[in-house]
Amino acid sequence: MTWLVVGLGNPGDQYAATRHNVGAMVIDELVRRHDIKLSSHKSRTEVAAYKLGVGESAHSIILAKSKSYMNETGGPIKALANFYSVETNNIIALHDELDIPFAAIRSKIGGGDNGHNGLKSMTSAFGTAEYFRVRLGIGRPMGQQDPADFVLKAFSKIEQKELGEFIDRGADVVESLISAGLEQTQTRFNS
Repeated sequence: MTWLVVGLGNPGDQYAATRHNVGAMVIDELVRRHDIKLSSHKSRTEVAAYKLGVGESAHSIILAKSKSYMNETGGPIKALANFYSVETNNIIALHDELDIPFAAIRSKIGGGDNGHNGLKSMTSAFGTAEYFRVRLGIGRPMGQQDPADFVLKAFSKIEQKELGEFIDRGADVVESLISAGLEQTQTRFNS
């Protein structure tokens, strides 16, 4: 069975360390963890592949980051899913979530986009919202800061101290979703 794991974010060095790119950071951790490399794909994405598990129960995993901006990510991801013949219910979208405290992680399948342009774009491209989501909590901005500005800022010094462990746990959640299923993953990781 093939899974497509998508780290939502914006391309370019100026966005790499921002809150909006926390999903792409989890992809980078999985790439590092499995000692593989992302390479360019004709779908305007960067992809890497590995196997999770052994023998006949092993899962093929395609990791992906779009080279398009967040609000245009659906088209490239849909093209990639078509290329690898991945069904929507075998797609996991990793994304930043304002409504969850920093470093908390929740997983689910389906639901609304909660104003997230990457999810909005994916749901539009696929014609359904029935794909898995790993919601990576970034919290809400303090005071009057516009959430649109907040997500495009780097993590604070205090947050950066916890960021490595947060990203590592995000990678664990992805692999648990694939190997153990949603219910067990929610029980173990939904904080």
